[in-house]
Amino acid sequence: MDDLYKEVILDHNQHPHNQGALPDATHSFEDVNPLCGDRVRMELRVENGIVADVRFTGKGCAISQATASMLTDEIKGKSLDEIKHINKQAVLDMLGIPLGLTRVKCALLPLKVIKASVYGIQEAEEDDDN
Repeated sequence: MDDLYKEVILDHNQHPHNQGALPDATHSFEDVNPLCGDRVRMELRVENGIVADVRFTGKGCAISQATASMLTDEIKGKSLDEIKHINKQAVLDMLGIPLGLTRVKCALLPLKVIKASVYGIQEAEEDDDN
């Protein structure tokens, strides 16, 4: 079973989904994993509290880039509240293979970037309502 998950990770790394800039993004966030140099930027377009579109750019290992690709597929069409409930274990389950501590940080960087984007968007929407 691990081989199947490894193939999925390699496919997402070699043929990433939702990669590139999103010119009409409502918010973006970028971060770096200083341990290995992975860099991920997420750009989201949120309409009525739902992620209408999401794109990512970045450079890094197969784990960070594949996770970014997989997470963009996962969050498109979801509400901000649903995205806030995606946790570390959900990402690790999605990858489906055991990871060492260093690779866990690689896998979680895209989640960290998405969460920072979502919380930033939520705060901006709440400020507009007051």
